[in-house]
Amino acid sequence: MLLHEFLSESAARDPDHVAIIVGDRRLTYAEVEAQSSALAGCLVGSGLKRGDRVGVFLDNRPETVVAFFAVLKAGGAFLPINPTTRARKLCHLLSHSGSRFVVTDRRRANLVKQSAAELPELHGVIGVGGTPELPESWLAIDFADAASSEAPAELPRVIDVDLAALIYTSGSTGQPKGVMHTHASLVSAFTSITMYLENTADDVILSVLPLAFVYGLGQVFTAFRVGATLVLENSMMYPAEVLAHAVAEGATGIPFVPTIAALFLQTDLSQFDFSKLRYMTNAGAPLPEAHLDALRERLPHVKLFNMYGQTECIRASYLPPSQAHVRARSVGMGIPNQEVYVVDADGNRAAPEVPGELVVRGSQLMLGYWNMPEETAAKLRPGDVPGSTVLMTGDLFRTDEEGYLYFVSRQDDIIKTRGEKVAPKEVEEVLYRLDAVAEAAVVGVPDDVLGEVVKAALVLKEGAALERRDVLKACSQELEDFMIPKIVEFRESLPKTDSGKIRRKDLVDQGDAS
Repeated sequence: MLLHEFLSESAARDPDHVAIIVGDRRLTYAEVEAQSSALAGCLVGSGLKRGDRVGVFLDNRPETVVAFFAVLKAGGAFLPINPTTRARKLCHLLSHSGSRFVVTDRRRANLVKQSAAELPELHGVIGVGGTPELPESWLAIDFADAASSEAPAELPRVIDVDLAALIYTSGSTGQPKGVMHTHASLVSAFTSITMYLENTADDVILSVLPLAFVYGLGQVFTAFRVGATLVLENSMMYPAEVLAHAVAEGATGIPFVPTIAALFLQTDLSQFDFSKLRYMTNAGAPLPEAHLDALRERLPHVKLFNMYGQTECIRASYLPPSQAHVRARSVGMGIPNQEVYVVDADGNRAAPEVPGELVVRGSQLMLGYWNMPEETAAKLRPGDVPGSTVLMTGDLFRTDEEGYLYFVSRQDDIIKTRGEKVAPKEVEEVLYRLDAVAEAAVVGVPDDVLGEVVKAALVLKEGAALERRDVLKACSQELEDFMIPKIVEFRESLPKTDSGKIRRKDLVDQGDAS
């Protein structure tokens, strides 16, 4: 199966079913099918060749989704670019990927133009909201005209091992890397997700996650896999408005990351009728247990799926809601049609409760990193099953006696102090149990004597008060002495990546220890 067949099959089953809702705009499956086919024909007619990359530099809007499917139908690979990307990074993404076209709006087209001299492979820009003014050497195409033109009778042949998407990592641990996914790997991953979420055409999925990141992108393709309705939001600046929209549209599923969960929990959820809400999912980073408990308490009828994944494999594990009260801290087992296990420092499968690196094996793995063979070789390695290739996640996990996974830490995040190792998540769980704490992050700060000292950065709930001594007292009651923070910093906010993950490296500066 090909990724764009998610759309064509759903459109054939129920062409008048609403596929996308953004504000007051609604597109049916028939409309998305027609527009994407027409735009695909325009791309091919404008010189797009099989395997060419196309940047999609837009916010969460219908044209973004149409562009994804158009590129796939044209035989290309889409490159989702976060709409907040600045000129220098944008230039790197387009240059490194060798993108031939960019789909964007007029304002963002100006950012593309700034790098014209450094983008010799760029051939044209498809403008949303009008034809952009471009250098003479580039084609300028109006999105609306292209998407409303007559679709070609035939489009290029595509097979499932062809490149479908080039998704760049957020770059929180270094230079962004282009993760290569084929039609086959993405079809495998998104089909598996719809299986355990039990998605159907009756689902209405509300997502505020950026479509440039794999978790947000997943909402598009899981919805289109089953013919569901996708409601897109662009901001969590006003959480109550987003939740009101969710209720108004009859949302049955809401994905979130921990930072969004924190905003939800600072809102009075009792004012909303969530009777139609069937499930919520968490991925991107471990959800603090205190937040998980609060969501279960306030929304007892909603199934909460705690999950783990990476761009390199889309999704690795999920915890069935039936296990939530038994294994609250677990991220579950491998998703359908996949194997996950933990290996020790010698590369052998680790015994239960022994921390080690998580390994993922399955058809949803990336091909590798675009034009980065050394980094690919470090991440994709031969597995212990003859002829297999596995993904080394770089994240530390342990399993219980029944094989359920528990996140320990990213290998790079482990704090080494006084000859001991501290997993930040273990300290953060204690901090989140303080009623006044809205967000918490723990990092290691270099120290000439101890190697590193533990630093806690805290954001308090609105109107709440907390002193350093209160933090230390709570930690001393639950943690060993070497795990207790030496530095406690109160902040108005925590630095985050565009995908909502906390930028721990930005917190390493000593700050105020008082």
